[in-house]
Amino acid sequence: MELIKVLVVDDSAVIRSIVKESLSQTAGIEVVGEAEDPFVARDLIKQLNPDVLTLDVEMPKMDGITFLKNLMRLRPMPVVMLSTLTTKGADITLQALELGAVDFIAKPSVQELLATQASFQDVLVEKIQEAFSVDQRNFKLVDLVAKNKNDPTLSTSSFKGIKRANHLIAIGASTGGTDAIKRVLTQLPKNSPPIVIAQHIPKAFSLRFAERLNNNCSLEVKEANHGQKIKEGHVYIAPGDKHLEIVSKNGALFTTLTDGPEVNRHKPSVDVLFDSLINFADNVQAVLLTGMGQDGAQSMLRLKEHGANTIIQDKYSSLIWGMPGRAFDLRAHTVEAPLDMIPNILLNYAQLSKSEMKEKLNEH
Repeated sequence: MELIKVLVVDDSAVIRSIVKESLSQTAGIEVVGEAEDPFVARDLIKQLNPDVLTLDVEMPKMDGITFLKNLMRLRPMPVVMLSTLTTKGADITLQALELGAVDFIAKPSVQELLATQASFQDVLVEKIQEAFSVDQRNFKLVDLVAKNKNDPTLSTSSFKGIKRANHLIAIGASTGGTDAIKRVLTQLPKNSPPIVIAQHIPKAFSLRFAERLNNNCSLEVKEANHGQKIKEGHVYIAPGDKHLEIVSKNGALFTTLTDGPEVNRHKPSVDVLFDSLINFADNVQAVLLTGMGQDGAQSMLRLKEHGANTIIQDKYSSLIWGMPGRAFDLRAHTVEAPLDMIPNILLNYAQLSKSEMKEKLNEH
């Protein structure tokens, strides 16, 4: 097993100590250094050449976002943010993900951390290993950063309208998904088919995520509430602590939020969302974007078997090709495509009549 070298950047000596202790107990991970501020971190990166960086979002002398911008410009590398579960923390973390951070982990208070160190350790180790895997499969991190920074605003695709009532797009994503979802939604016009989304994200972040998307899209994006009627041109994002399901009543579709157990270790779960669409799968497009794990893969296969158009993000454009890769292995997809091609695939399919749609699916 290749050794993962980690640099821990946090202004709290206690947090640094807990993070170091948590990681040092795991075979294959070595904490090669600690930094109390970004200036010390900058020097240690040059000296130690770490593989992964953990970074506090709120730092002295230079804030975490400014440091991350400089890092991604000068020495792109996988970064896992330590984020407070607050509105301010959510905004900073979502901005960090847009700038190229691989993932984040909730940062409890010192007292909470001391009480829950074992569970914190498990999540932290998993995040570090995920971040390291980005480089291991030759993902061009620098290309992602350049794309996010230098691309002009993506143009909204032209769309003549939906040809079938209650046509629905369902999207599932995890690691890297917040940026991938943004890139898809910003290319869609305001008369797009309705979209429902299960993104693995904490409760404290899902509302801010929806609000940030709403400010950048032609579509109306909102965090889903229980019992909403699904409308054209609207996007409904599952709250970070609820499963989102869709039900059909009296010729219309409605959201349902449930508080059941985690599925595939997640709530919201993509499998729960996708499985709720089985009864009207022939009028559904299901999309799996970047993310670690296998959530959504089995249910995507079931949707395909019931007539849905199923789309996975390709390996090169995925930050982590876990969920779409698992769907690929199961042959659960009808289409595999780069991220920036997915919006037009969705719109072109939505414009097909029912007979044209069936003919298209029979080609696969």
